Amino acid sequence: MLSTLAFLFVLGALVFVHELGHFIVAKMVKVRVEVFSLGFGKVLWSFKKGDTEYRISLIPLGGYVKPAGENPEEERKGEPWEFLSKSVGQRAAIIAAGPIFNYICAFILLILVYFSGVPNLTSTIGMVKENYPAATAGLKENDKIIAVDGKQVKYWDELSAAIHQKIEQNPVELQVQRQGEVFAVSLIPQVETVKTLLGEDKKIALIGIGPSEDVEVIKYGFIGAISEAAKQVVFRTKMIFFALYQMICGKISPREMAGPVGIFQITGRAAQLGFIYLLDLMALLSINLAIINLFPIPVLDGGHLLFLAWEKIRGKAASLKVQEIATRIGFSMLMLLMVLVLFNDLNRIGLFEKIFSLFAK
Repeated sequence: MLSTLAFLFVLGALVFVHELGHFIVAKMVKVRVEVFSLGFGKVLWSFKKGDTEYRISLIPLGGYVKPAGENPEEERKGEPWEFLSKSVGQRAAIIAAGPIFNYICAFILLILVYFSGVPNLTSTIGMVKENYPAATAGLKENDKIIAVDGKQVKYWDELSAAIHQKIEQNPVELQVQRQGEVFAVSLIPQVETVKTLLGEDKKIALIGIGPSEDVEVIKYGFIGAISEAAKQVVFRTKMIFFALYQMICGKISPREMAGPVGIFQITGRAAQLGFIYLLDLMALLSINLAIINLFPIPVLDGGHLLFLAWEKIRGKAASLKVQEIATRIGFSMLMLLMVLVLFNDLNRIGLFEKIFSLFAK
């Protein structure tokens, strides 16, 4: 039940923000909006206010805003409030507003996360690897490292950063707290080459320890929360683009992509951990939604922007035939992608294996 509520809350909120972006900018440039829908398919509930019909529809995997005079195949009245009566720049602003609002949403969510308090692992050791310097030096589970070369550390990320940079293979002095007593340990870290999150090779120093489950909440001031949120928005954007690049290069399997079932599972786990974790996940999904919608594929926002760029450069819109063919191709690509991620989701939860096992009996 919690997973279902979390899934509907996260997906509904992100879709609403995206469509709200289109809606608000359309209103700002005085384009009439005929429909604002959360979901697709059969209309479950609706009401009309002004020129707009607001809907909640059966399939919650998206939504749409329908401006008046948007479809070039429909009869136009030549009114100034029609979408196609507006300049290329105004139409582009309406289309781009959806992804932009998702980015704004992610930024605000991350500010809330950092201002409310972020759970951080303390510098307490939860695991000591065999044949590494920490084990040789006699460090044990539940020991707490409180200083590295005289510099105080309190959290695991501080401890990791302090040790990783000690690649000169000189002795490192640790201050360790064990059952209320503090003592010094000297060891020489082991240098290894690892892949960073951005796929770069990097030499780091390791002593062979892992964190415990001991967590402490860090609260940032308002300015600090804004700064950390901005850094995270940039970092997560880079990570998503890097993952896409790795997928295109064949270094990451498309099987790693998650669809509705995968998101359902992830949101459920985040909700179980706590509301802060759910907000943090929402921020990541909001950035992801913005980037995916900017793909230059017809039927997505990026595809519409591509057509508008074509119109701006050539001085006239692409022919209806070209738009129709491109839209069909784009829709087919999107459907194939949806089938792929759904297949990945069902395969990940072992559905096909269970079906095959039933036939094998």
